[in-house]
Amino acid sequence: MKSQTIWGVCTTTNAPIKDVLRFAAHYLEAGAHRIWVHLDAPNDPAYDALKAHPKCRVVSCDNTYWQRGFGKRPEKHQVRQSWNATRAYARAKDVRWLLHVDVDEFLVSEGSIDTQLSALSKQILSLRVRPMEALASPIPEVLPSAFKSFIPPGPQRQETVDQLYPNHGTHLKGGFLSHVAGKLFVRTGHGDVKFRIHNVFSGEDMNPGSIEADNMQIAHLHAPNWDTWRARLDYRLEKGAYRAELSAGELSKSGARPLHIKLHKLLAEKGEAGLRKFFDEVAMDTPALRERLDKKGLLRLHPLELDTKLADHFPAQRENSSTV
Repeated sequence: MKSQTIWGVCTTTNAPIKDVLRFAAHYLEAGAHRIWVHLDAPNDPAYDALKAHPKCRVVSCDNTYWQRGFGKRPEKHQVRQSWNATRAYARAKDVRWLLHVDVDEFLVSEGSIDTQLSALSKQILSLRVRPMEALASPIPEVLPSAFKSFIPPGPQRQETVDQLYPNHGTHLKGGFLSHVAGKLFVRTGHGDVKFRIHNVFSGEDMNPGSIEADNMQIAHLHAPNWDTWRARLDYRLEKGAYRAELSAGELSKSGARPLHIKLHKLLAEKGEAGLRKFFDEVAMDTPALRERLDKKGLLRLHPLELDTKLADHFPAQRENSSTV
C-alpha cells in the first residue's frame, strides 16, 4: 500500500557506529522516507554505511562545514543540533513532516505513523510527541524493553512521582531523569522556521498550530544501563541534560528540586555507593519498580528489537560495528 503521507527524521550525533546505524535502521523500519544524520565528529566510521543507503542523507560536520554555514563551529552541542535541524528542514523538499530527535530517541506508534500524520488538518503545523523513559537494563549488553510513561502535568503529578520514588522523587521532574518535553514533528514548506531542541519557531511564534500526539511516544534510552549513565554523568552535569541553567525556572514550577544539586551532593557525601543507590531506585529495571509503575498505569513494555532492524537494513555492518 502506498504511504498516505511522507515523513522524515533528522539527528546530530557523535555516538558509536552501532548506535548510529541502529537509529537509522529503526526509523527505516518505522517508515521514514528520509533520514538526515549529521555526524558531529569528522571521519566518523558511520559515514560510508549511511551514504550507501538510498534513504539516508549523511553530513560530515567538519570545520569546513561549519565555516561555510555558520562562520565557526558552535561550542554548545545544543546550538549545533538546532542549527542542523533547521538546515535539514530547509532541504526537506521530499517530506511533508520532519521529526527532530537525538540518536537515543526512538519513535514508537500504536498505528501507522503515515495515517496519523495525514489525518491532521492543514492548520496543525507541529505535533508534540511525549517521551517514555527506559528502565535501565541490569545486563549492559541487553537493551531496555521496559519504560516509564509520561505523566501529564497537573496537581497530582509530583504526588505520583513521590510515591513512585519515595527517597528521590522530589528531584525528578515528572519522574524522569531526562526531559519530559518530548520532540516535535514539524510540517514542512513554511518559511523562516528555526528549530530548538524541544520547540520550533516560525518567525517570532513558538510552536504555532501545535497539538499533542495521542498514539505516539518517543522511547528514550537516556540511561540504558548503569555503566552508560555513569560514563555520561559528568558531561551531562556540565553541559547536558543536568546542567545548572536548566533548573532555575522550569523545574521550580514543577515542584521538583534541581537534580544537579542532588547528584553533586550524593557524590560529595556518599560517593559512588550513594549515586548507585539513587540510580537503582529511580532508573533500574527491577520487579519492585515495575510493580509501582504498573499500579499507576505507567509501565510500558516495548522491545525495540534494534539489532534485528540493524541486521535487516545494514546487514554488512552488524558484526563489524562496535558495541553499545
